[in-house]
Amino acid sequence: MKRTLHTCILLASVLLAGAGQAAAPTAFTAEVTGQGRPLILIPGLASSGEVWQGTVARLCGPQAKRQCYVLTLAGFAGVAPIEGDLLAQAEHQLADYIVAKKLGQPAIIGHSLGGFLALKMAIDHPAQTGKLVIVDSLPALGATQLPSITPPQLQAMATQMQSAMRAQDGATYAASQRRAVTSMASAPADVERIIGWGQRSDRETVIKAMGTLMASDLRQDVAKIKSPTLVLGTWIAYKDYAPRAAIEATFQRQYAQLPGVQIALADTARHFIMYDQPDWMVARIEQFLD
Repeated sequence: MKRTLHTCILLASVLLAGAGQAAAPTAFTAEVTGQGRPLILIPGLASSGEVWQGTVARLCGPQAKRQCYVLTLAGFAGVAPIEGDLLAQAEHQLADYIVAKKLGQPAIIGHSLGGFLALKMAIDHPAQTGKLVIVDSLPALGATQLPSITPPQLQAMATQMQSAMRAQDGATYAASQRRAVTSMASAPADVERIIGWGQRSDRETVIKAMGTLMASDLRQDVAKIKSPTLVLGTWIAYKDYAPRAAIEATFQRQYAQLPGVQIALADTARHFIMYDQPDWMVARIEQFLD
């Protein structure tokens, strides 16, 4: 009887201990660098956390007194995919991760789709979100050409885009990704690195995440954000289609409801600002965080 009771108590203690530990996130992996104030960095669609390597070296180096948590989302750049809505799961799991790691309200830097996720964190989980740095991302990507577009129209456009992507054979899909990435970074080595991440990404995860991004409209929801926010944008890749002033106006219009937002456009960088103008980007971020 005593042995049985002892076994039951031991089993109960093990179960209770396990219940007190948050489950490991499945929607992302995290690599931690440095010591000090927490800083979370989220890459974009089909990208690896590696994209932040140079940024982390400067923001979370030995003298920086910061601790960088660099994410790579599930299904991207060789990380195993998961079932369901990746962005919704990443958002909720990141909020739980911040609580479990006792990070308080960490600053969050997000690039592209990662910037969208950072905005969602600030809207839905303000208690787990500090300052925001949004790198070349908009609250309503699908509304850039038609600001008055309605939610049903956005959803229809996203569905049509997903159907077209799924209909492509492997060679056509790869070629379209290469064409897109070629306009997003200047140095050939950076272009090939980004393409490599895309080749190691799960195609269906990419298609679903892109659909979510295109169908979403956070232009009114950003009014709920209490976090100080810095938006860093680009324009040079679109110079043949629109002048800088028009691109800047798009950023201003999309973030119009976000109180106190700071917006700056890089002079020469394409979408991957961390590769094309790293000094400009890091200087702006450091000034903002400090």
